[in-house]
Amino acid sequence: GQWGISHPLAARPGGPAAASSYPFLAAEGESLHQIPVGPVHAGIIEPGHFRFTAGGETVVRLEERLGYVHKGIEALMQGASIDRAAKLAGRTSGDSTVAYSLAFAHAVEAALGITPPARAIWLRALMAELERLANHLGDIGAICNDAAFAIMHAHCGVLRERVLRAADAAFGHRLMRDRILPGGTASDLSEAGTDAIRSLVAEIRRRFPHLVELYDNTASLQDRTVATGRLKGELARQYAAGGYVGRASGRDFDARRSPGYAPYDELAFDVPVLQEGDVNARVWIRVREVEQSLSLVEQILGRLPAGPISVDLAAPEGPREGMALVEGFRGDILVWLRIGADGLIERCHLRDPSWFQWPLLEPAIEGNIVADFPLCNKSFNCSYSGHDL
Repeated sequence: GQWGISHPLAARPGGPAAASSYPFLAAEGESLHQIPVGPVHAGIIEPGHFRFTAGGETVVRLEERLGYVHKGIEALMQGASIDRAAKLAGRTSGDSTVAYSLAFAHAVEAALGITPPARAIWLRALMAELERLANHLGDIGAICNDAAFAIMHAHCGVLRERVLRAADAAFGHRLMRDRILPGGTASDLSEAGTDAIRSLVAEIRRRFPHLVELYDNTASLQDRTVATGRLKGELARQYAAGGYVGRASGRDFDARRSPGYAPYDELAFDVPVLQEGDVNARVWIRVREVEQSLSLVEQILGRLPAGPISVDLAAPEGPREGMALVEGFRGDILVWLRIGADGLIERCHLRDPSWFQWPLLEPAIEGNIVADFPLCNKSFNCSYSGHDL
């Protein structure tokens, strides 16, 4: 109710409208009560409002209200240079800066008919897998922490920090922000950076299996995660849920494989899929993806081609459009853009996987107790910023 109504790709994105009261859905029943949570949350987290209707401790309905971190990215993109727009794209959702930068670069390159150098293509994949590792390790620990199992949070936090330090050593930035640009990459990988990543992979391979065993063999933790927050496979398919949310509920989709993009067509990896759709399944999808990313990092380092890391962008001959689909750690990120004859961005539309995941958190929590909401919410880990643009 804040931003008016306009077509998603209208000539100009809708501007702010007069504020109006937001009508939450009513729930009828005996002895029901409402619990409002947010938009300001404890800790360092972006704002969003959750309205619970509960009967005792059992959640009857959850309704989310988002939009508090609307940044006007689509309007900021209009008239921006490609370099400026690339920086904006990389800031759509900070924990997915590599994935967004990669999707934007792919879309620009598709519009201009440019192919980046082979070394840049492989370096991009290396950064994407490091980002996936950091986020999955952080999520596994945070989910366990919401079940009061702090030791997993501590150990996974250490491993995530190791990934960020290795990324800093290899590419000069802990989150690798602004390291992927249309036409290639902004920084190369040195021998010292390669050594740092190899050392990281060896450390995770040594320590991570013990953490997985600890998770799997702690009955009190399993009691909190197994059969909690179950998302039905039909809903995952209906909403085209990507990433660990969809794959934990039987939806076998990964943009690296289909439609696919280089260099993943030359790399060996599996896409883990489970059917249970509960918090435990979303944890196990992350665990298996950590293992797959470690293998992909080793393959990339072993086959990284030599050569330049970027090419110049050619001036467009008239307006051009491009689109790309890239697999981020949450799921598939889509970018569509139109570049004018002057080389400036006319329109750019970015779509986060959270768009299809936020609505599914509402049915997943129904029938669970209020105290299990943090577990369900963190196991989804949807992006507020990526949704609100």
